[in-house]
Amino acid sequence: MSQFWLYFRLGLDHVLDWQAYDHVLFLIVLVAAYGFSTWKRVLWLVTLFTIGHTLALFLSVYEIVRVASDYVEFLIPVTIIATAIFDIFTAGKKVQNTNFNMLYITTVFFGLIHGLGFSSYFKMIASASESKFLPLVEFALGIEIAQVIVVLAVMIIGFICQNIFNVSKRDWILVTASLVIGIVLPILQETYLAL
Repeated sequence: MSQFWLYFRLGLDHVLDWQAYDHVLFLIVLVAAYGFSTWKRVLWLVTLFTIGHTLALFLSVYEIVRVASDYVEFLIPVTIIATAIFDIFTAGKKVQNTNFNMLYITTVFFGLIHGLGFSSYFKMIASASESKFLPLVEFALGIEIAQVIVVLAVMIIGFICQNIFNVSKRDWILVTASLVIGIVLPILQETYLAL
C-alpha cells in the first residue's frame, strides 16, 4: 500500500508543483471556455489528457519510443500556446460550432507530449520497481486527481468572475488565454534557444 501512495503522490505533485507550472497553465487554457454546466465535456478533456500522458510514459518506460528531451521541452510550451490561441479564436462562439472530435484528439496528442517531458524522471523513480505497470497506473491516478483539483479551481474562479463580478464569458476566456500566453512566451523562447 505504501508503494501506491508513493506513485499516487508523485502524480499529484507532478501537476500541483508550482515550480513546474506548465501542466497547470495547460489545464487553465484547456478548460477556461467551460463552466459547470459542461462538466462532462471537461471531465472527458482532462481524462483524455491523462490517457495521452500515461501512454507516453508507458511507451517511454518500456523503451518503445525515444524522443530527445530538448524537443519535448520546446513542444510543451507550444501545446500551451496553441491551446490558448484556440481559446482566443473561439471565445464568444457557440459551443455547438466547436469540432469536439478534433479537440479530443488534439488533447490526447498534447498529453503525449507532456508525458514525454516527464518520462526520464519517471523512469528513474520507477527503476527500483519490478513491475512498471502498477506504478504507471498509480501515477496516472495521482495526475487525474490533481488535474480535477486544478480544473475545479479554474471553474470556480471563472464562475465567480462571470457571475459575481459580471465579467462576460468571452472576456474571461480572452484575458485568461492572453495571460497564459504572456507567461509561456519567455519559456518558449528559452526552450527554442536551447535546441
